[in-house]
Amino acid sequence: MEIAVASTTRAWFGPMYDTAVRTLDRNTVHDERGAYIRAGDGYTDPWTRDAALNSWGAAALLRPDVARSTLLRVCDQLADGRRVIAQDDQWWDQVVWVIAARDLALSTGDRELLRTVLEVGRASLEILHRDRFRPRWGLYAGPALMQDGISGLPTPPATSEEPSSFVLDNPDAHEVMTLSTNVLYVAAYRALDATARDLGEDPGDFASAADRLTSAIREHLGDGTSFGYFRHGVGPLAGTLDEHREAAGLALAVLFDVASEDTGAATLESVGRGPAGAVNVAPHFDDRYSDDHPGRHNAICWPMVMGLVGFASASIHDVAGVDRALEDLRALVEASDGRFDEVYDAVTGAPSGGWQCGFLWDSEPNQTWSATSFLRLVHLGVLGVRAGIDGVRFEPLRPAAGEIVTARGITVGTAVLDLTVVAGEESSVTVDGVDVTTVATHVPGDAVGHRRVHVVVGS
Repeated sequence: MEIAVASTTRAWFGPMYDTAVRTLDRNTVHDERGAYIRAGDGYTDPWTRDAALNSWGAAALLRPDVARSTLLRVCDQLADGRRVIAQDDQWWDQVVWVIAARDLALSTGDRELLRTVLEVGRASLEILHRDRFRPRWGLYAGPALMQDGISGLPTPPATSEEPSSFVLDNPDAHEVMTLSTNVLYVAAYRALDATARDLGEDPGDFASAADRLTSAIREHLGDGTSFGYFRHGVGPLAGTLDEHREAAGLALAVLFDVASEDTGAATLESVGRGPAGAVNVAPHFDDRYSDDHPGRHNAICWPMVMGLVGFASASIHDVAGVDRALEDLRALVEASDGRFDEVYDAVTGAPSGGWQCGFLWDSEPNQTWSATSFLRLVHLGVLGVRAGIDGVRFEPLRPAAGEIVTARGITVGTAVLDLTVVAGEESSVTVDGVDVTTVATHVPGDAVGHRRVHVVVGS
């Protein structure tokens, strides 16, 4: 299945979308166990974080079968027979699997997978809560979502020498309580609550756990107008808030309503930026990095994170923020000869892996999550695809005056949808000419065949 996306006023939009899809397909590989999505040209095996982020809102709509096999490949079976998210040494990023697996189940109408989400998510969170929850703060310990390199932490808990690149090889990094990781726990608990209800089961304490954790994040990671990066758990700064700005954490806080409705815009405004776009963590860790010597996970541009920031802007209807993210990503892809590469210099916009452990790393070409972050921004942000257990709604962003945005070949359940989005005075949604504006589900989950959806986004 292919989705063709176009805009009448942005000639580059459709071709860039096609490039992102080709990047996803380039990194869909096969072995004796079947098909799976690898992280990029420079990587082979999938692991939890990349598998989840490549599926969420991207492969889930475009390549659902391979998304499913990739997500299931990063699960383990315990001695007692329970299935859990892979129990590897990157334990802090496990829960993002729950969000992605639920998203895929809803997009495909796969109730068997929905039950797997509940089973695997519940068992995994029991282990994580037992081992990683810190009652003193009401938060979970662990590095940030994508900060598996020590260049993503200031000194302390890092050291100026950076003897090892892996974050957990460094002093006290196990006990930082980071924004992105804790927000993902909130999202996972809410996803499990909704999944249990969809299946007619008792959700137990999932919603209350999410509420308690949200309150703890606001109290212990919030700083009045936005959120700090992490709270130190041990070491000379134990108990203090690090006030660097983590772009992925800020974006996720807005997406999953950890930032209150009246602070969402201010939260995104606090994201650090360079001339080339939103940066991972800002400002530079001054004892180690600078504009001329940027850290691999510090003030540098990762398209995966930039796409999340754009998606968060879409969630609060900040069209200007979405346009800025799209333009920044377009410029970076142009700077790398039409590829979605892994990392870019925040000042020059050129591909660069950044500094870590005393040397300049490569920026891997054709990085899957750089492409799928753009696809997620288009599918869930620009087009506003909202899959649910009963079908799909469309809540797209308002196009510019005179612009027409189209998407052909969106598969949801057993239906194939062609979508047209225009701006107008009053909002309306029609399916095959029938007004469904006020219907909870614009296209029901049991719909079959080819359907034409026309959305007018009012002023």
